[in-house]
Amino acid sequence: MSENSFNRRDILIGGGVGLAAAGLAATMGAKQAAAQSAPDSLLRKVLDRGKVRVGTGSTNAPWHFEDEKGKLVGMDIAMAHILAKGLFDDPDAFEFVQQDPAARIPNINTGKVDIVIQFMTINSGRAQLVAFSRPYYVESISFLTRPDGKRKSFEKMLAGGSDTKVSILQNVDAEENIHKQLPDAQVLMLDTQANVIQALDSGRVDAAAVDLSTTRWLKKRRPDRYEDSGYRWFSMLYGAAVRQGDPDWLKFIDTVFDVAIYGHDNEIYDKAFFDFFGEKITGRKAGFPPI
Repeated sequence: MSENSFNRRDILIGGGVGLAAAGLAATMGAKQAAAQSAPDSLLRKVLDRGKVRVGTGSTNAPWHFEDEKGKLVGMDIAMAHILAKGLFDDPDAFEFVQQDPAARIPNINTGKVDIVIQFMTINSGRAQLVAFSRPYYVESISFLTRPDGKRKSFEKMLAGGSDTKVSILQNVDAEENIHKQLPDAQVLMLDTQANVIQALDSGRVDAAAVDLSTTRWLKKRRPDRYEDSGYRWFSMLYGAAVRQGDPDWLKFIDTVFDVAIYGHDNEIYDKAFFDFFGEKITGRKAGFPPI
């Protein structure tokens, strides 16, 4: 038997522990592993460079924003730390390229960035222009309410009928979107997200229709002022985006994200999820495939 061969009987006797230990011993270093990828794969270039260039933003909490020390933080930033750790065993081995959302796809396709991690919704139109990673968050619309509000739960808003008032960012489908959930509610459409939330703060409305991530973030920061009605709809997937035509780079990113979300190396992901959304990750069950 060769040095790297395994005897099935030995594995069974060892309860699989011997296989795991042998697998660790045979693991290649990052640069050796990259040598197995296609010669023109970005995976090789990034490893040779020693850092990954990440396109992101800086003005949208809880996804990407500056803390009191001027450091970029947020859930998107946590995913960049996760990727850097997977690449270099160093969660800080990245360079941020701060960009406007409109520059996300152009910067990928011109090579200005290696990857975009910027609360980017996965859809079929964008998937014709870039390649998306596996999702790292499922966004939705939710009703942000107040703990002292007369209609702080969805059930009470529904029962309120035409007396229920909801603010939402102005767009073509805004009123219809609310009426699908609350058929008789009064809808107040406003020009900015800040004004949508301010309408709730001032008591002009019973609820503000905002992203679930915004509801979680505000409730965590100000539980005395904000409440989650518990109702959400219109699911959207957030994923990282890379240039098309490089399966090795994309597969590596997917693997790193899978391990961080569902596997053993989930410290960064779990901490960020609690820090920015106020919820602890539960439900990982050994012996079952990830959901």
